[in-house]
Amino acid sequence: MTSDAELRRLVLRDITKRHIDTSRLDVQVYHGVVYLRGVVSALRGHDIDVQAEMEIIRRILRQRPGVRDVVIDVTYR
Repeated sequence: MTSDAELRRLVLRDITKRHIDTSRLDVQVYHGVVYLRGVVSALRGHDIDVQAEMEIIRRILRQRPGVRDVVIDVTYR
């Protein structure tokens, strides 16, 4: 069984592979539920749809063993 702390590290690693600025993103994991809160935007120099990227991240995270759900409560800039 993966602990919430281990799961959080894996989640952060997955998120940093995408072209989004997560400097104002708070990532928490409680009992296998991933909570993403805060403000996200595209990294400078990358013209992407940030909302679509977050949905891709949701799909990727939901496939991870130990993740029961993904709650995204972010502001897109």
